[in-house]
Amino acid sequence: MSGAGFSTQLRQRQSQSMVLAPQLRQSLKILQVAALDLRSVIQEELQSNPTLEELPMEGTGAEKAADEKDERPAGDASDERGPESETPRDSGETREEMDFSKEFAIMGKFDEDWRDSGPAGTRTYTQEDSERRQHFFDSLVSETSLQEHLMRQAELAELSPGAVDAMRHLVGSLDDRGFLTQSAADLALQSGLSLEAVQEATAALKSFDPAGIGSRSLAECLLAQLAANGRGESLPARIVKEHFELLSRRRIPEIARKLAAQPDDIQAAIEEIGRLDPAPGRRFAEDSNRVVVADVTVERDGDEWKILLNSDYIPRLRISATYRELIARGSLTKAERDYLRERMRSGKFLIDSIEQRQRTIERITREIIKAQAPFFEHGVSHLQPLTMTQIASIVGVHETTVSRAIANKYIKTPHGVFEFKYFFTPGYRAESGSSVSNTSVKEMIADLISIEDGGSPLSDQEIVGRLLGKGITIARRTVAKYREELGILPSNLRRTYD
Repeated sequence: MSGAGFSTQLRQRQSQSMVLAPQLRQSLKILQVAALDLRSVIQEELQSNPTLEELPMEGTGAEKAADEKDERPAGDASDERGPESETPRDSGETREEMDFSKEFAIMGKFDEDWRDSGPAGTRTYTQEDSERRQHFFDSLVSETSLQEHLMRQAELAELSPGAVDAMRHLVGSLDDRGFLTQSAADLALQSGLSLEAVQEATAALKSFDPAGIGSRSLAECLLAQLAANGRGESLPARIVKEHFELLSRRRIPEIARKLAAQPDDIQAAIEEIGRLDPAPGRRFAEDSNRVVVADVTVERDGDEWKILLNSDYIPRLRISATYRELIARGSLTKAERDYLRERMRSGKFLIDSIEQRQRTIERITREIIKAQAPFFEHGVSHLQPLTMTQIASIVGVHETTVSRAIANKYIKTPHGVFEFKYFFTPGYRAESGSSVSNTSVKEMIADLISIEDGGSPLSDQEIVGRLLGKGITIARRTVAKYREELGILPSNLRRTYD
């Protein structure tokens, strides 16, 4: 018998993949969340870890003395040398078994990225602070934000690991309408991620619910909604795609003439367009009504800038002395001792991760102040171009660490409260050799338009010429894009008549 047959073979294939340990995942989560959200993360660990205790806001007398004795700056309760940590000879445990420091080799690259930088600004806690903080959290109503809604969809999408990181950055970059206001190239430069990953994430984002999310313009948003409704080739879609400017001015007869359609049909199409959502992200606007609490405050202190980290919503933790004493007495079974030691290691890891988080944010803030000194001195118009890669190289961490550290966080400055990501922006180099950020260029455009003659407003090309006079070379289409992002109408719609 001859011919093709079937065979079964065993083949060995070698591949590399990175698997994050649960503790490392927890540390990255602690680094990424804002101060307001950090408490809920810590409370989860407190509920599942009996060896962790939350310190009272302020102790007195014997209680305060006990707190000072038990507490260690980085959760070093496991390094106690007091009587309760001594192991009886018949317990079967040695001092080496009680030392948890070597367990933290699991941090690996994470330890290399998070390098110590000295103490950060702190403040004294009082019982009144504790009650006010608890009242604040009890008053919060938990709602799904736009970011949470989109990331849940991202978890179900088949994205590459790089695109997942890019998606987090994209979701955090959306404006209140749900629009992307930067190009993929600018976002890649700002985040330090590859352009391919950003493009993959952008394409996926535009397929998410609600339709129109991740659009670059109102026209693109409306077209996406029409396509989602199966109306991608309809008359309303043609009007938006081919005659959006006439649509914005409601030039019905002119649109009808150009499309060889009846005015009544054009009117009906415009009414259909009017039922679309021009800002799909705003249906989640309830999330933006919550109070924004600065994670960092920067204040002038003589000739220097002082950095104060907000620790009001971060519980102070320690390893319970009770469970250390139980292990030291030697009355527990091996299984019980192993369980408590594992819980203590986990607790100490959490305490260290919280402190490492604060130090990392403090270091990044300090480097932002150095890089953006003109902004802190003079205001928004002096913002300098800056990328996460630049800060990462100075601090000695990977740019993804910087991205996580600044995510969802705000900084209070003498010029207002800004998101950390506000300070990271590409820019232009003026003829003088100095650098000017995109944000500063937008400010210049807004200033030029604010003082223009209403009867003869500046065209985008004229603005290009004015900026060129300041030594900044910029394309007309870029001016138009920045003007739209500022919510400023084109010159023909800004003209006023006496």
